[in-house]
Amino acid sequence: MSRRPAEPPPRGARSRRTRSSSRLRGWARHHRAMCLDSARRLIRRPVGSLLTMLAIAIALVLPAALWLTLDSARLLDAELEESATLTVYLEPRVEDAQAARIDEALAAHEGVTRTRLITAAEGMAEFQQALGLADALGRLEENPLPASVVVTPADPTPEAVRVLAERLGTMAGVEEVRLDLAWIERLRHLAELGRRVALALAVLFGLGVLLVVGNTIRLSVESRRQEIEVVTLIGATHAFVRRPFIYSGAWYGLGGGLFAWGLLTLGSGWLAAPLSALAASYGATFSLPRLGGSGSAILLLCSTLLGWLGAWIAVSRHLAEVRPR
Repeated sequence: MSRRPAEPPPRGARSRRTRSSSRLRGWARHHRAMCLDSARRLIRRPVGSLLTMLAIAIALVLPAALWLTLDSARLLDAELEESATLTVYLEPRVEDAQAARIDEALAAHEGVTRTRLITAAEGMAEFQQALGLADALGRLEENPLPASVVVTPADPTPEAVRVLAERLGTMAGVEEVRLDLAWIERLRHLAELGRRVALALAVLFGLGVLLVVGNTIRLSVESRRQEIEVVTLIGATHAFVRRPFIYSGAWYGLGGGLFAWGLLTLGSGWLAAPLSALAASYGATFSLPRLGGSGSAILLLCSTLLGWLGAWIAVSRHLAEVRPR
């Protein structure tokens, strides 16, 4: 009885896995090689590369500096909101014991964070100290100032403060509620205007970065036109041809972002001393905002992506015009 020879195991799936893994390794090797080759090409032309990176840096510095300025303005806006208060003036006939009860009622009111009672005597003492007229005001027969309560609202937005003022004005013993929110509203309008200006500048200068990188990559494509035609003739895809130029654009963007970061750091250090001296002359403290780790990462990421996108657009456009002869 003859024995049938054993059939060899199927190799289709294994060979497909081998081909896929080798193709992936080849793709990764080509990416690494093109990344290093594009960096070497930029190093071999240091003057032109540095000028391109400086142009990108200048286009990035202005919107980044405005963004930092608006960030400090947001911090100032938050501090001013925290200091937003209402002054509740009580009726002149209200005595100190009744004023204390009204203060407790105001503190328990919904929408009030805390209160501070200022009696008529305390108000007169503060008034005398502020004006330096202790002798003249001390000759008055009676204190003309009423007791008042300084109220800190839980929601410092102008709309909520107005509603709270209307409610507190209806309480017994309250004569008038005063609030001055015009300066907060002006600050909010200025901050909104600044945000829109910053967004418009970021878009405009972002387009400028795309044009700078695109023009540089276009010249590089033209200088290597014959090389592109040869590799296209032997079957290279557009993605294969596009890869080194895209890495060049990313290097340009990264270099421009590093230059912009350096310019912002130097500028903030240069302006820190006079601004601190100016703030100290007004009895305040002020420090210029800095990019920090997250801000620096965002700046470098945006600059690199802009360089990559500008190179991709330029190469894709010119590859459509390149025809092998």
